[in-house]
Amino acid sequence: MKARDPHALPTETTPEGEQTLIPGVRPVTTRDRLCLLTDAPMRPRKAQKPLDIGLFDGEADQRKIQ
Repeated sequence: MKARDPHALPTETTPEGEQTLIPGVRPVTTRDRLCLLTDAPMRPRKAQKPLDIGLFDGEADQRKIQ
């Protein structure tokens, strides 16, 4: 039997396989992932129609009223 390397990095088993843990860096938890999702800006569920009416219409004829 071989002796283990005393300087070998610790590992953990994940669904993707064996992964090496880096000293001083904590693993990403489910809580971390959920906090990231809740802090992200809201996105629409459907494609939005452009706001091209009135003041926001760049193609409209914007004449001055005298």
